[in-house]
Amino acid sequence: MIFLSLFVTFFQIGLFGFGGGYGMLSLIQTETVHNHGWLTTAEFTNIVAISQMTPGPIGINSATYCGYQAAHNAGYGEWMSVFGSFLATFALVLPTFILMILICKIFFRYFNTSPVQNALAGLRPAVVGVIASAAIMLMTPDNFSTPTVNPWRFWISVFLFVATFVGTRFMHINPIRMICWAGFAGLMLLY
Repeated sequence: MIFLSLFVTFFQIGLFGFGGGYGMLSLIQTETVHNHGWLTTAEFTNIVAISQMTPGPIGINSATYCGYQAAHNAGYGEWMSVFGSFLATFALVLPTFILMILICKIFFRYFNTSPVQNALAGLRPAVVGVIASAAIMLMTPDNFSTPTVNPWRFWISVFLFVATFVGTRFMHINPIRMICWAGFAGLMLLY
């Protein structure tokens, strides 16, 4: 039954998804697209785009949309798809909720000790690596096309990627504005 699989899968992602929502994206993609086949790469990419544009943490938004889409793709109706959405979101948040209650009591007591500080120093580069992995996994022909298949779409996509990166990183333009401008440019240039 897909609902038990959704719960177990997103519970595991919530339990091992260090680095926040962006760090979870590669785990979510691996589980929902590659391991279970609930979504296609294109559907997952659309989910990530929608999750970034809607308010709230991207990991939770992605779980919500993935749960809905997985149940819908499995042939369930509207209400059962909404239940899949709720279940995936609840399962993703539950380990964090439990762990934070337990850790808060212990962590603040030992926060300034050298073992805790060393563990945190080791986790920081790993989190950056997980986030970079999520970004690289999204650089697929589904998102960019290829120079041989559709050169126009490929070069426009590369331009929008570079412009958004430069705009947010170096020119400090609000990311929401950049997303809106890139969506408008894609609408005008690609269709």
